[in-house]
Amino acid sequence: MTDTSGEHTPIARRTVLAATGATAAALAVGAAATYEAPTTETADTAPVAAAAVCTLTREMTEGPYYLDGQYVRSNITEGKPGVPLELTLTVVDDDTCAPLSNALVEIWHADHLGEYSGFVGANGHSEPDNGTFLRGGVLTNSSGVASITTIYPGWYVGRCIHIHIKVHTNVRLTPDGSFTGGQELHTGQLYFSETITTRVSRLSPYTANGVTRTTLAQDSIYDGGGAASGLLTLTALGSSTSSGYTGTLTLGVER
Repeated sequence: MTDTSGEHTPIARRTVLAATGATAAALAVGAAATYEAPTTETADTAPVAAAAVCTLTREMTEGPYYLDGQYVRSNITEGKPGVPLELTLTVVDDDTCAPLSNALVEIWHADHLGEYSGFVGANGHSEPDNGTFLRGGVLTNSSGVASITTIYPGWYVGRCIHIHIKVHTNVRLTPDGSFTGGQELHTGQLYFSETITTRVSRLSPYTANGVTRTTLAQDSIYDGGGAASGLLTLTALGSSTSSGYTGTLTLGVER
């Protein structure tokens, strides 16, 4: 089972992706904080990312691996091994570039073997499946920022490495730590520098994934649009690849 069902048909709603770092802070009307532009390791895509200021982009399909009712939490790893990834995602209104507070940013992605919780075995590997690992979301703060701790995703047949994302507003938090209701504003995907992905794929535990990896250039969904199409700005957390990365992006949604 691969994440290709219906993925050539874009969802009709309109979204934008704004620049990350200092550019995004300058655009965010009323934002409480400013940010220093990071030194990134995406030289092959940095010119595109820097120019992506309130640029319209299409949404992308949620794919076949979405599960309702996941936990609201800042750390979704559940002990899964992999290179650390600290996501900082800023949600803004596409008309004003003002930050959206209390918006639920929800993500889900494959583990190092390319398996999704709730669907383990679809990529040919056998492992325990609790239906919740590498799934969850958080509410944005007053500056529109959602910070989520996870791992660098693995890959599976037919797709490049990616993270699925939804943005919801007006959700109701439930006693069991999940959420319900609200309005879905955005469904999309986040992507990674091919240069950094190549480094990560050479490390354990990713070397246990024997599936041939699809690159960004080969992917049927990613359109080469850089930040405007969900390409994260990645910044090293340390001196080695195994130390992990931060991934930042400012996502504009139509309210």
